[in-house]
Amino acid sequence: MRWPTRALSTLLALTAATTLSVTAATAAPAQGRLVPAADRQLRFTVAGTTTYGTVHIPAHRAGRRLAAALLLPGSGPTDRDGNQPPAILPGTIARLADAFGADGVMTLRFDKYGTGQTGLGAFQQDPGRLDMAAFTRQAEAAYTELSEQPEADPHALLIAGHSEGGLRALLLAREVHPAPAGLALLEPQDQHLLDSLDAQLAGQLDQLVAAGQLTAAQAQANKTALDQVIADFRAGRPVDTSGLLPPLAQLMDAVLGPISGRYTRTDDAVYPPDIARELPAGTRVLVTCGTADTNVPCATTPPLLAALAGADSTGPGLRVLPGLDHFLHPAGTALNGQPLAPSALQAVHDFLRPYRQTS
Repeated sequence: MRWPTRALSTLLALTAATTLSVTAATAAPAQGRLVPAADRQLRFTVAGTTTYGTVHIPAHRAGRRLAAALLLPGSGPTDRDGNQPPAILPGTIARLADAFGADGVMTLRFDKYGTGQTGLGAFQQDPGRLDMAAFTRQAEAAYTELSEQPEADPHALLIAGHSEGGLRALLLAREVHPAPAGLALLEPQDQHLLDSLDAQLAGQLDQLVAAGQLTAAQAQANKTALDQVIADFRAGRPVDTSGLLPPLAQLMDAVLGPISGRYTRTDDAVYPPDIARELPAGTRVLVTCGTADTNVPCATTPPLLAALAGADSTGPGLRVLPGLDHFLHPAGTALNGQPLAPSALQAVHDFLRPYRQTS
């Protein structure tokens, strides 16, 4: 989750939902022949809107079924590669597809509503009616598409989500059939949405105080006003952002306004540990926590971890990633154009251990 005050579009998540699809058939190669790696472009229709995606199929022996993972991006208008053009271009999801492919695991990533080729489609005239359930139904349709690919092993289906995509992975796991064998929750949303946003903005105010750009009293006044704005929104009362600094007021007006307000309310209603408790027993789970992640701090993860333990999940569990930020980069490095850090790649590699190709 990333809501920089300079880029309000980051939280304007626009979506919708249900299933249907078609993929071009290809001639089956001779049994046992090495099939080179390839990308397959795919599209399917949900709630009257065509969703576009990419299936990456690693090199494999013809006739062999592969473990297959659905990759889910973070909040806001984040496309199938994990980018928000033109400014935010970390390529997180595309880099994850490469990492999974290196272990012989095929992947599907797609442009959620409001991004890439998919756009708003049937919701163009009224994006404000899109909500959390709509995004989840779109992801459910994508999971079905992945499971029906000729190379996919239906007994080794996985879901990997970054940031808010981690919460969506949990939501999806209780809805889809067959249930996923494993979940990779990478810097996952682990609190109510507005609690997380509140903490992030409070941290930014503290940074302004440390930099001498704001007094401690001004920061505290804005924190108090922000708490009131969130409380009023949750209670269904009129929201007044006039007591906030202009950049904060502009952000909150966008987050809570007519376009994104419905989505924000339905996301904020979800408490991730509650969803984690419903995970099928035996699900293999990875949770990463970068110690320099200011969006999803390690300090907020214990309730989620306890819920996963209570659900009898297995697998690597928590992997603490020293010095890594929310985008799985070393803290202080550029957001764009950076590879995933080696420790993050190792965590993914360990999660995929049971699903790797051995020949």
